[in-house]
Amino acid sequence: MKEINLSTKITVYPIEECSDIEKKLIEAAKNATLNSYAPYSEFHVGAAALLANGEIITGNNQENAAYPSGLCAERTAVFYAHSKYPDQKVEAIAIAAWNKGEFTKDVITPCGGCRQVLLEAENRFNSPMKVMMCGNDSVYVVSSIKDLLPLSFGDEMLKK
Repeated sequence: MKEINLSTKITVYPIEECSDIEKKLIEAAKNATLNSYAPYSEFHVGAAALLANGEIITGNNQENAAYPSGLCAERTAVFYAHSKYPDQKVEAIAIAAWNKGEFTKDVITPCGGCRQVLLEAENRFNSPMKVMMCGNDSVYVVSSIKDLLPLSFGDEMLKK
């Protein structure tokens, strides 16, 4: 028997230490929460994707009474970005959440389904995507979605 240890490097810093473009991306994600449709959970999530061409595309969660039929903010943003700009990679994505009248104190992380979609976007362009998970005062940053989805299932599995 052998043991495999996995580790993830997450950089944590106050939002005021972000670069100007990171602050712009975080603000776009926060603004996107305001247009989400979350009548059931009342948990409003926004995402903002920075494309290689400099465009920022936002998305938000869209709930449905039949829960599996809704869609998360991250997937909404990435799918819209690639439908509008199919040749542009996503360089970074910021995620923010608003609940009970205020932005969440703790950082918001992508669900498993969103992690898989973000991985596909990375693999599509063979380029890592910075993921910024925002809280009210701080942000967690990983340099690739692979940091949040170790031992992931990707296209290389289908080629074996």
